[in-house]
Amino acid sequence: MNQNQTKKMLDWPEIIDQLKGFALSEAAKEQIEYLDIATDYYLVVRRLDETTEARRIYDGFGSVPLHALTEIKNVIEKLGRNEILRPTDLTHMSGFIKDSQKMIRFMSDKEEIGPKLSSYALSMDPLDSELEEIARCIVHNTVADQASGKLYKLRRKMEQLENQIKLKLQSYLAGTNYSAMLSDLVISQRDGRYVIPVKSEYKKNIDGMVLDRSRTGGTLFIEPAAVKKMHEELAQLRIDGENEEYRILSEISNRLIFALSAITINYDAMVTYDFLFAKAKLSNAYRARAADITTVKCIKLVGAKHPLLGEGAIPLSMELDSKQRNLVITGPNTGGKTVTMKTVGLFIMMTQAGLHVPCEEGTMLPILHQVLCDIGDGQSLQQNLSTFSSHITNINSILEHADDRTLVILDEIGAGTDPSEGMGIGIAVLEALNSKKGFILASTHYNEIKRFAEEHPDFINGSMAFDLSTLKPIYRLEVGKSGESNALLIALRIGMPKDLIERAHQIAYNEKVDYEEKLTKGIEKYQNESAFQNIPTPEPKSIFKPKPKPKFALGDSVYIHTMKRNGIVCELENSKGDIGVIVMNKKIKVNHKRLSLYLEAEELYPDDYDYDILFKSKEQRKQKKQIVKGKKDVIMME
Repeated sequence: MNQNQTKKMLDWPEIIDQLKGFALSEAAKEQIEYLDIATDYYLVVRRLDETTEARRIYDGFGSVPLHALTEIKNVIEKLGRNEILRPTDLTHMSGFIKDSQKMIRFMSDKEEIGPKLSSYALSMDPLDSELEEIARCIVHNTVADQASGKLYKLRRKMEQLENQIKLKLQSYLAGTNYSAMLSDLVISQRDGRYVIPVKSEYKKNIDGMVLDRSRTGGTLFIEPAAVKKMHEELAQLRIDGENEEYRILSEISNRLIFALSAITINYDAMVTYDFLFAKAKLSNAYRARAADITTVKCIKLVGAKHPLLGEGAIPLSMELDSKQRNLVITGPNTGGKTVTMKTVGLFIMMTQAGLHVPCEEGTMLPILHQVLCDIGDGQSLQQNLSTFSSHITNINSILEHADDRTLVILDEIGAGTDPSEGMGIGIAVLEALNSKKGFILASTHYNEIKRFAEEHPDFINGSMAFDLSTLKPIYRLEVGKSGESNALLIALRIGMPKDLIERAHQIAYNEKVDYEEKLTKGIEKYQNESAFQNIPTPEPKSIFKPKPKPKFALGDSVYIHTMKRNGIVCELENSKGDIGVIVMNKKIKVNHKRLSLYLEAEELYPDDYDYDILFKSKEQRKQKKQIVKGKKDVIMME
């Protein structure tokens, strides 16, 4: 079955659109667009932990120094092609590096509340020298005068020469000999050369070169011969200046190309932070939390609300396990059956995508391989299928692909055809799907399917509660029983004769019932049950909760960010947070915040490996062997 079809049925695109709305960068939005639904237990747990940490940081500190990453991907791609960056590119890179530094500082003290998230910042490079060089050379999207001594001198010479040219031309404007020949007393430029506006009839009176003319031809823009040599010198200075600017931009670009690996890591980290904090913001908006992940066959929802219905949604509580894996829901139309089933399916998908879900503590979900749905009429105009035929096509696909790690959702199973045949198909399909050993959620109006679920040990009935006093559904799932005959009760409430209703019940159920008494009991039952509320028991705190293992172990290969080198852990973390590391054959102390794991010791050495080979000299190892063999005395130091 097409998974995109399932996602659409379960409102997944709407969740994705809301999540994208919380992201700043296009890169993070693209990552969200293709957000995958993981099926690996440890991957799901890790993603949920990251979302929980991001939510904790977002709730505690609010503003996170994220970067929109505008144009940065293009700049990185240019560096990857060894291109020379323009001043505007360097301005974008400067802003990116500054925000990277802000993120490093922001996450520097978040290790306790966000150990996984803070590790991304530890991998980031502040690129101080690169930022300093850009700031020195680029000002307001141009190469600054102070970028080099040569450029400064060239620009001073150009400035002086331009002033000389302007003074010379000013003499034409101010002189009485030329004032009548000029159409305006303004110095202008053509192709970078300064000119004066001369009336066309006086062209031969001024020695110089015509560089342009007005649209009517009445004015000629002439470069007087007196400034031609200065213009040629100015043009050469400009070429020299452009060459110097190119050299400076080349040097900065080469420096950034050399640091491209660190820049790319920073970029990836910022995209990751944007993505993770988008999930945190969505969690905050939904007032959501991480569902507990279970490895046993169990779906348990406590106070669950469909995320698109907001705070007004009626909380849903239900539980399926290995003994009763399947739920058949009955109730009136528009009573909430479809929303209830969608909530379960959507919670599974959101959780396995690392998203929080709006629920209460105690909600527990398994890792499933797929969710398969048949919801809505599914009519296909292109294939010219009827509603019933479309349902059967979907169900055939579901029967083919379902297994013991599948949640199947069937809305109004068996509907769309003759009731007796539809009932038969519904029960047969439920039996076939039950043999797959997965989970089933199905809604129906057929009494025979209700009885089937009531009698089958793998199934349980549920119904959507209905307020008979107001004739309105209350959208609350009641697990463990099938729905009442609400159609007849509703008909009685709105004026259909009592004897006719009782006759209809006798025909439908082959029994006689006093419907006035049934209606009264139904109203009293609703009023009594609506006052009851389930309050989840808080998780007990325990001092025996296992503490996390040390971040680094002896023999681990670690990356030292300040030195940009790898080393080997030779001493575990002390009370100050410092760790002994051997790097370049020397033993140094490095704070754990400046280290990140490169390879674990168990990946580098066999189980019985003697770490003394790494940590002790040849002479020390020789002495140790002699002591073990009893050939050398042990000297106790006072």
